[in-house]
Amino acid sequence: MTTLDLLRADRVLSVVRAPEIGDARDLCSALVAGGIHVIELTFTTPDLPKHLERAASGDTGAVVGAGTVQTAAQARTAVEAGAQFLVTPGQGPEAAAIVAAAQEAGVPIVLGALTPSEVMTAVALGADAVKIFPAHQFGPKYLKDLSGPFPGVALVPSGGVNASNARAFLDAGALAVSAGTDVVSPADVAAGNWSDITDKAKAFCAALN
Repeated sequence: MTTLDLLRADRVLSVVRAPEIGDARDLCSALVAGGIHVIELTFTTPDLPKHLERAASGDTGAVVGAGTVQTAAQARTAVEAGAQFLVTPGQGPEAAAIVAAAQEAGVPIVLGALTPSEVMTAVALGADAVKIFPAHQFGPKYLKDLSGPFPGVALVPSGGVNASNARAFLDAGALAVSAGTDVVSPADVAAGNWSDITDKAKAFCAALN
């Protein structure tokens, strides 16, 4: 099953944005136990390659990728460390090079966008899916409007998506939603509060149905 197939099935991916990760493999196991299998660790966390390598050690059942990728060098570093997909926050000057690095490695690339023009550019560059960020500033109605001219584009709203609004984004046409600190708070991640993270993941997944 590909990453996008898994997203279609789960309808959610978890974005881990924390200054410290206690144990990336245990974190992934906790999220999988809660029903979230696609996990994005970000370059805003120090020593990300080390955490990607740890997450890839052992069979947790998770598909782990790298987020906040802003350069082709970061893309290559992440893939070498075990990233199974890449996500950008937007489309900077190296967007095309990042896509090329992902395609060369054979991993999916999710490009960040907000406006219709940016979605068009992401598609033209070869993105496998498009992250709409920051989604909460515009809401589900905006995502539905975007889905009109882009019915075949996999849109993934991110930023401020929580258990109370996630279902509305899915109903508006999202392929899946990004669960952030609503599920993986930086404090829980640093302290290794794995059971709490599992419980929050279960609650988030329950809110999608």
